[in-house]
Amino acid sequence: MTYDVAIIGAGTAGVYAGYELLQLRPHLKILILEMGADIYKRQCPIVAGKVRECISCKPCSIMSGFGGAGAFSDGKYNFTTQFGGWLGDYLGDEELMRLIDYVDSVNVRFGATTEIFSTDSPEARAIEKKALENDLHLLQARCKHLGTERNLKILTNIYEYMADKCEFRFKTPVRTIEALDEGYRLHLDGETVDCRFCVAAPGRCGAEWFADRCRELGLSMTNNQVDLGVRVELPAKVFEHITDVVYESKLVYHTKQYGDTVRTFCMNPYGHVVSENVDGLITVNGHSYADPALRSENTNFALLVSNRFTKPFNQPYQYGKHIASLSNMLGGGVLVQRFGDLVKGIRTNEHRMGHSFTKPTLAATPGDLSLVLPKRHMDNIIEMIYALDKIAPGTANYDTLLYGVEVKFYSARLELTEELESERPGLFAIGDGAGITRGLAQAGASGVQAARAIAKRF
Repeated sequence: MTYDVAIIGAGTAGVYAGYELLQLRPHLKILILEMGADIYKRQCPIVAGKVRECISCKPCSIMSGFGGAGAFSDGKYNFTTQFGGWLGDYLGDEELMRLIDYVDSVNVRFGATTEIFSTDSPEARAIEKKALENDLHLLQARCKHLGTERNLKILTNIYEYMADKCEFRFKTPVRTIEALDEGYRLHLDGETVDCRFCVAAPGRCGAEWFADRCRELGLSMTNNQVDLGVRVELPAKVFEHITDVVYESKLVYHTKQYGDTVRTFCMNPYGHVVSENVDGLITVNGHSYADPALRSENTNFALLVSNRFTKPFNQPYQYGKHIASLSNMLGGGVLVQRFGDLVKGIRTNEHRMGHSFTKPTLAATPGDLSLVLPKRHMDNIIEMIYALDKIAPGTANYDTLLYGVEVKFYSARLELTEELESERPGLFAIGDGAGITRGLAQAGASGVQAARAIAKRF
């Protein structure tokens, strides 16, 4: 079968690529292939508030399916070019912000809130000043919190709009991509489909697959960074003077011991710590609900250490998987340790966890994270926690909980044009799994950028 455009992956980037093509060229024959389920069959107990009842579906329903990993996220949408990916390397800041605002307007059309938190207020500037006094840097951004359950509803509305205007195939992994004289042939299980243009939006769980396909096609790639760390959980009151003002604070710190960059990521006020399944490896993440009835008494956020490796290293994805596998080996999944136990060099066990004033929202295995994370990462995280304690006293309390590991998987990045087209004409790469973005806003923007470029060719 032959299509004008085939999109691999129905995550945020792929969905917005398809949506924009339907707006600009509704006559095109568009196919969207997704290894996961459609929006109605993406059932997950975590979204229903049963955070301790993961059913380990394969592929993980949190990571795969219509909406991708973003569908069951807490739906934080950041209006900024300072973080959220590397799309600014290809576009100017003004153009990127126009794309981000456009994607938000689509979200609002399908039910997103119009409420925005901002760092541009007297209260936020006071927080920024306090952070600077302690060598922490608050990144400037406006932020929307869609909420885990509302985010799913928005995506359902988008799917229902698109479903009869293009062809979706779910539970349909793409095995290989073959370059033809004019276009591409996608090899599925038992059949092939041809297309004039191919848009690769593999998502985070498809990052390794995509890197392998790029090598087969002889495409040039550069290593992306590896983001590796822990998820911190503590009483919500510790950070409420910050989260009530900016909701999600993006704080960046350069450690004194190594000079490495550590950052807060995905802050979830009154949220829940959750597990994810990436290629059979259990990692940790966090959610936050819009419905007050589903909120916890804790706030959680990731502390991620960013490392960019040089040659001959060329497997950032495998490196992250290896670290995650150590946690799975020791604890059968996610490990949790009290901060005080970590500093003292003792393993947290069931008895010690039972005495913790901070009650965990995820049923993880008590253990010793120093046996999992490299010493350099562990030292960086401890130093960052003490720095945060100066602007949010209580962060370094003995009973602050650390869950590990949290890994953000990105593919090695292709050489791309400003239209996000690869060295092979007609092959575009977008989204987190392609190593271009790392968040909802830029992922959606990358999809729109590629779609507009393709629309011009018809």
